[in-house]
Amino acid sequence: MFKQSDPAPVPAAGLAAALAPFGTSRMLPREAYVDQAVFEWEKRNIFSGWHCVGHAADLDGVGAQRAVGSGASGILLVRGDDGAVRAFANVCRHRGHELMPCGASTKRRGVVCPYHAWSYKLNGELRNAPGFDQLDSFDAAEFGLTELRLVDWHGWLFVDPSGLDGDFADHVAGTEEIVGPYRPEDLTVVARHSYELATNWKVIVENYQECYHCSSIHPELSRISPPTSGENIEMPGNWMGGWMSMIDEAETMSLSGRSGGVAIKGLSEQEQRTVMYLVGFPNLLVSLHPDYVMTHTMTPLAVDRTHVECAWAFPREAAERPGFDPSYAVDFWDLTNRQDWAACESVQRGLSSPHARPGPLALQEDGVYQFVTRVARAYAGER
Repeated sequence: MFKQSDPAPVPAAGLAAALAPFGTSRMLPREAYVDQAVFEWEKRNIFSGWHCVGHAADLDGVGAQRAVGSGASGILLVRGDDGAVRAFANVCRHRGHELMPCGASTKRRGVVCPYHAWSYKLNGELRNAPGFDQLDSFDAAEFGLTELRLVDWHGWLFVDPSGLDGDFADHVAGTEEIVGPYRPEDLTVVARHSYELATNWKVIVENYQECYHCSSIHPELSRISPPTSGENIEMPGNWMGGWMSMIDEAETMSLSGRSGGVAIKGLSEQEQRTVMYLVGFPNLLVSLHPDYVMTHTMTPLAVDRTHVECAWAFPREAAERPGFDPSYAVDFWDLTNRQDWAACESVQRGLSSPHARPGPLALQEDGVYQFVTRVARAYAGER
């Protein structure tokens, strides 16, 4: 994340309390979760840098197009004739009309604005502007789509709309050796669930970053993975997270502990007995299992509303097996997700009270501290 010029509109004393040493710190100021001005600041200063916009596999074949985000964060993803995915601002160079509505997808040999039929090549160059061919002063080369920085990393697409964030290698520093062995780019997404939550995006990440709540609301998860197991790790980039172990009888995270798929090849003994939970700041949650990889991609819609897409990816030899049923993983995590979503929405309602005050962190919430201090430093204009 790049250095900001305008600190976030949150109380300085509240930031100082959140940045205090672990064991004495507090949660972020209430304004961070309920104030529209803070949400607008986050869109300009956090989500304008590197963030995940989806899976490369979603753009299947030359001409595949997908629009993500809207307004200032509107992005058009396009797979070109050369097979590469590119990101463009979702803005026609004529009158600014969106090239595609948010969430829409299509597949065609070019990009066409639905307003006045300006069309573009898959590489963003202007192909045709109806009526302008009669103007000698019109130079088509000046009106190509605005291309944005994009990186395909292990099959996940990351975009830096501002063009001002640091090198992507710095963003993922320390993460390659953790994610690489699972080879997510070689897995096949078999199932997806979409959720729209009445909560701030940060509440979702904070919930994901601790299992202090697991014994209270996740009896199924707690039977397979002891809530007190594992530990969090420090990484030099913009990722954070930690691992949890499974009971000896379990093969994976499912209601029975059994796997209905196949193990990901090449994993270490430790990786076969644990689940690694990572946060790709700000909006990608990655859960690395012995036999599948699950992701949650968050899109903030409002200060108190977030869209979450959950995707489950399995080794091809499992996904292509006749009769393969991913429900052993999907049903387990859909149940767990819904338990979490109810808690997150209740937290949001509680924080909406004028009587809410930032609380302390338990020793089991060091992962929450990782995230809260990352956000607090961003609010203060630091890396």
